[in-house]
Amino acid sequence: MKLKKVVLAYSGGLDTSVILCWLKETYNCEVVTFTADLGQGEELSGIEARAMKAGASKAYVMDLREEFVTDYVFPTLKAGAVYEGQYLLGTSMARPLIAKYLVEIAHREGAQAVAHGCTGKGNDQVRFEVSVKALDPDLQVIAPWRQWKLRSREEELLFAKERGIPLVGIDEESIYSRDGNLWHLSHEGGPLEDPWQEPDPGMFLLTASPEAAPDSPEYITLGFEAGVPVALNGERLPPVELLSTLNELAGRHGVGRADLVENRLVGMKSRGVYETPGGTVLYIAHQALEQLCLDRETLHYKELVAHKYAELVYYGLWFSPLREALDAFVDATQKTVSGTVRLKLYKGSCTVVGRKSPHSLYLPEFATFGADLVYNQKDAEGFINLFGLPLRIRALVQRSPAKEGAG
Repeated sequence: MKLKKVVLAYSGGLDTSVILCWLKETYNCEVVTFTADLGQGEELSGIEARAMKAGASKAYVMDLREEFVTDYVFPTLKAGAVYEGQYLLGTSMARPLIAKYLVEIAHREGAQAVAHGCTGKGNDQVRFEVSVKALDPDLQVIAPWRQWKLRSREEELLFAKERGIPLVGIDEESIYSRDGNLWHLSHEGGPLEDPWQEPDPGMFLLTASPEAAPDSPEYITLGFEAGVPVALNGERLPPVELLSTLNELAGRHGVGRADLVENRLVGMKSRGVYETPGGTVLYIAHQALEQLCLDRETLHYKELVAHKYAELVYYGLWFSPLREALDAFVDATQKTVSGTVRLKLYKGSCTVVGRKSPHSLYLPEFATFGADLVYNQKDAEGFINLFGLPLRIRALVQRSPAKEGAG
């Protein structure tokens, strides 16, 4: 099929700037760019003009911060999903949202294909392309890194200079591959490719080092309604403002750093260092409130669901029936997860120091070590006898000599 128009997921960086020109040369087609504002800040300054100067026929820049936090971040937070115990899925959650609007703009523009700048080694190629297939299986997806002959940053720079592609605002000397949004900032590549190498303190952009953080702790409160954070320090705030403010508070105290070697979907291990200041605090607070409000069996089963939910998001299966079904379960569990959590931020740590809820299942009269009128301690004996009966029977059988002729 002849491609007349392609919509490119455009970040304004070196890769997508080169890809824009490569698409026009390779397919002799019109290229429309799409940039999602997910909270990158100054990184997006002048990006529309850069796209047009690089040869785009039209450049879309859309503020999707509220949709990102409300429809992607908060559902994942409510699920308690964390990949391999540390990664709070900042990049993983963003890709299906970007893919959603790539498809929407392709429909609006009458484009036959969409394109992205992901390499053939990473997870993001899967997340983009699986999402596009789920939303419009007829759209063609172009992945230049799997097609062109360019194999290094140096070759890309030469390609750009030979064709006069504007590189204003692009850090040609950057040694790290970074991805940032309102939820997190990731760092990969460079010295981090050696898992024995400690991250350079100057690499971090959102969080202070614990050593340089304030010497006095800061106490904050977070209010939740049905598992969703709605208030900070007693003030109700809209989602984007709440997360932005919490990022500043937690980042100042060095909270939210994670350094892990993770298992990529494509089969290799990679090392990533993540800064998720506000998100780390939200996860800790949400978990503390669930401990107060959910019964034992629901809480324990939800931990299994959280693990599977994290895998689905990490693998790019956001638009899958299973993820939607798990959301229904999670939402049912969150009906009583409302209340307030008090936390202490200090030198890179976030500690829960108080929690309360109108739906609390913690009843002091039952839990107290003092005298009470509601719990008969004698009842425990019968419970233990029945609970331990299978083990008692097993021990009796093992102790008895085997009967002759058995079997």
